[in-house]
Amino acid sequence: MSYRQVLVTGLLLLLFAVAGTAMVAFTYQHTHGRIVDNERAALLHNLHLLVPPARYDNNLFKDTIEVRDPRMLGTDDPVTVYRARKDGKPVAAVLTPVAPDGYGGAIRLLVGIDYDGTIAGVRVLSEHETPGLGDKIEADRSDWIFGFAGKSIGNPPLDKWKVKKDGGAFDQFTGATITPRAVVKAIRKSLIYFSRHREALFAKAGSAGGEKGAGDTGHDNGPAAAKAGKR
Repeated sequence: MSYRQVLVTGLLLLLFAVAGTAMVAFTYQHTHGRIVDNERAALLHNLHLLVPPARYDNNLFKDTIEVRDPRMLGTDDPVTVYRARKDGKPVAAVLTPVAPDGYGGAIRLLVGIDYDGTIAGVRVLSEHETPGLGDKIEADRSDWIFGFAGKSIGNPPLDKWKVKKDGGAFDQFTGATITPRAVVKAIRKSLIYFSRHREALFAKAGSAGGEKGAGDTGHDNGPAAAKAGKR
């Protein structure tokens, strides 16, 4: 192959690469906003399933706080807490903890907890569990996840927050115990976290002590940092 042929081939490849990059950029620019809007709408739908709009009058997406507590919330990353209020009074908080020990990996949850410590509801945001077995934690595959509504630290007693196979109060799935075990444990820890830090979680921006917020006590059982959002 002559030098000229090599040069022409190289230029053609460069043109194809530029054209491909331009097409990807164009597609991203025209779909990214729509994807973000769809994700936001899906999240709001799930939030409303746990805390119906009639129960609050603030903006859930603006009245948030980010907290860290890897041991209780299952992740080193900040965990967003959506705070519902009515006439300025706390109604419920929706935590976004992670069950890190699912059979197929981390399971991201929405755990809605009323101000009195009662679970308003639980939903799964994402999971990688075995289809037909572990994925029964999804609301559209079984009613198992609905069984947490109305529960609290005392109902059942804290030592019964386990699957029945482990001596607890919650059902497991036939052939799949690891997944429900992980979810029950994550919800239990979320309830404990909420009970320890409830007042700080509902503190308005700036009233929890600068950049520190929910339970930032410096102890091992408190979050490493919390950042209050604006209402």
